[in-house]
Amino acid sequence: MEKILVVEDNRSMREMLDNIISEKGYGVEIAEDVKTALLFLQKTHFSVIVSDLQLPDMDGLSFFKKIKSNKIPFIILTAYGSIEQAVEAIKEGAFDFIAKPVDPEYLLLIIQKALESTRILRENIIFKEAYSSALGESKIIGNSPKILQEAEKLKQVAVTNTPVLLLGESGTGKELFARAIHNLSPRKSKPFMAINSASIPDNLLENELFGHEKGSYTDAYVRQSGKLELTQGGTFFLDEIGDLPFNLQGKILRVIEDKKVSRIGGNLQQDLDIRFIFATNKPIEQEVANGRFRKDLYFRINVFPLRLPPLRERESDISLLADYFIKKFVIELNKHELPLTQKARNKLMNYHWPGNVRELQNTIERAVIIAETDEITETDIILPEKSLQLNEDFDFHGSLKQVSSRAVKLVEKIKLKKVLQEVNFNKTRAAEMLQISYKTLLDKIKEYEITPDS
Repeated sequence: MEKILVVEDNRSMREMLDNIISEKGYGVEIAEDVKTALLFLQKTHFSVIVSDLQLPDMDGLSFFKKIKSNKIPFIILTAYGSIEQAVEAIKEGAFDFIAKPVDPEYLLLIIQKALESTRILRENIIFKEAYSSALGESKIIGNSPKILQEAEKLKQVAVTNTPVLLLGESGTGKELFARAIHNLSPRKSKPFMAINSASIPDNLLENELFGHEKGSYTDAYVRQSGKLELTQGGTFFLDEIGDLPFNLQGKILRVIEDKKVSRIGGNLQQDLDIRFIFATNKPIEQEVANGRFRKDLYFRINVFPLRLPPLRERESDISLLADYFIKKFVIELNKHELPLTQKARNKLMNYHWPGNVRELQNTIERAVIIAETDEITETDIILPEKSLQLNEDFDFHGSLKQVSSRAVKLVEKIKLKKVLQEVNFNKTRAAEMLQISYKTLLDKIKEYEITPDS
């Protein structure tokens, strides 16, 4: 569902615009001034902005200029005959202006055209991403505030040699981020080496990292270079460092500090010129507190942390990623174009995605393979019949008070979503059923970022 931001200081006009746009099936957020609108824009991606020209804290033209770089189609409403200002806004890049009193059908037509322009732009971006991927480059796809915030930090740190720690659940794209850092760095022409600590047996991991000299142990018939040595000049990505055996943690620490490496069974130390990127899906601070991870190593790797949000916190990216993966697998599997039906798209949007982007990618690949018509239907989207139980999908880390607080918030959010869905997002009716005030309901909806499409 596309989200529309309405900025209007007149209460009756706000309510009318909310009703007109909501009834058409769009998600709507209402702001009575620019200050509130900017707060919404910080945490939510909107497809279109509809703003009055005369606002209490800033005029609509100045507001547009302030957020112009976001490239969101901007529709101006004016009741004061300020056509010259509206024309100036169009010259500045605003999408269109509408004179009050507003004709509902005309407003919806302009919004539809604005959304179409956004869709065309998005498809061009997706095509560019797919083309870049084919060339072996790593691109991050998404327009949700949380992913864009981390992507901006990524660009800032990529040009340095600073160690980066990627934090996030499995499947959130940590290796993709690592490759993007490498490809944006001065080392992009040098090797990118990735090792997953959790996927290699402990007795083999040290050999993979450091290599060995001939005769250093049984079956060591020839000298072998380690992955650290082979990465010379490039970027070394150590995934799931939280699973690194304790004895190897000290050795990695020495490599980071001394910038030297020696093979198992050898005395010769080689100078290393590599950039380190680390990743973990574990609560690393808790691992340190429990004595399972070295504190000195933690301080060495936690210089520039990036937190990758789970897909359930990137709802606006689910549809975008699905379209991208469809285009990707249609090309790879040599199939014709397969658009998603709306029911299929809704099914994707309503799923929790415990496996994050990786699970979505696998789901789309399977759907492209089994689709028998000219489109992907909801029956082609195969998801687990039952959602994960609380004991499998709930964060139990922290004190009892912290865990209890998270549980209460989770139950509140589920209840709010269920009731709002039952009443088709009629907030007045929902407040009555929940036996809370209308204002409390609005506060809760804002706190949990609940929208009609979620």
